[in-house]
Amino acid sequence: MGDMTIPFLPPLSALGAIQRVLLVTLLTPAVLLALTAAVPALIVLPFLPGGTDRAIALLTAHTAYLTALLTGSRTLPPNTARRPRGS
Repeated sequence: MGDMTIPFLPPLSALGAIQRVLLVTLLTPAVLLALTAAVPALIVLPFLPGGTDRAIALLTAHTAYLTALLTGSRTLPPNTARRPRGS
């Protein structure tokens, strides 16, 4: 009873990289679609009362989505614990 491998699946060590690639591949079009849909709002909002604050909030949300997508998909070296920012 040695190491069980399935011929049509990659080795377990490669699954993490494949998972990250698939995740970014699937989520990137969704984020780009959301950004494209927000362009008209970003053009109009600054001219409305209180619109600048709403435009900033919208951009902040999109920045958070992109940051989560890109930093969440990168690999960390072994024995590296994620620490909160500022600590």
